[in-house]
Amino acid sequence: MPKVDIFDQSGKKVADLTLSEYVFGIEPHQQALFDVVNAQRAAMRQGTHDVKNRSEVSGGGRKPWRQKGTGRARQGSTRSPQWRHGGIVFGPTPRSYAVKLNQKVRQLALRSALSYQLAQGQLKVVDSVELDAPKTKLFRDVLANLNVVGKTLVVGKTFTQNEVLASRNLPRVAFSLANHVSVYDVLNCKNLVLTKDAVESLEEVLGND
Repeated sequence: MPKVDIFDQSGKKVADLTLSEYVFGIEPHQQALFDVVNAQRAAMRQGTHDVKNRSEVSGGGRKPWRQKGTGRARQGSTRSPQWRHGGIVFGPTPRSYAVKLNQKVRQLALRSALSYQLAQGQLKVVDSVELDAPKTKLFRDVLANLNVVGKTLVVGKTFTQNEVLASRNLPRVAFSLANHVSVYDVLNCKNLVLTKDAVESLEEVLGND
């Protein structure tokens, strides 16, 4: 079973932790990762794009000329698609890009992502992340003590406002709660920092597939 060191905020090793092999030690399932990341990226799309069709553009209520006898093609409205200022044909309309996935696929993808980060040596466990004040310098010192450089995702069971505000000025640092962690975010970071209670929460949820 995989084992990792637990560090405190000063970067000192305080204990050893044996991780669940079922959650952190599996062979990453490539198809599950692809499907879940694709679904999560699709869900990020607002789907609010819209154009006006011929019934929505203004004007065009009157038939421009009589049906026969003019020598020109028959026209029913100046807001038909072939006219200037006419409606748009087959344009985008508001829609949802949500993709439905089974719960077991989502859980398999999250276990695969966690296992991948551990295998790459990019996962670290801290006993807790607690700041006395919402100051960026304090949080930057914590990252320096943990030797964490680059895009970082910090996952915990709970966070106070001090930690969230202290990291707000750090563009390459993001927070996530253990019960809402995203597979896309886990894979999209160079460093994954988990608190001890977050590890316990993930193993409790993902261990009961």
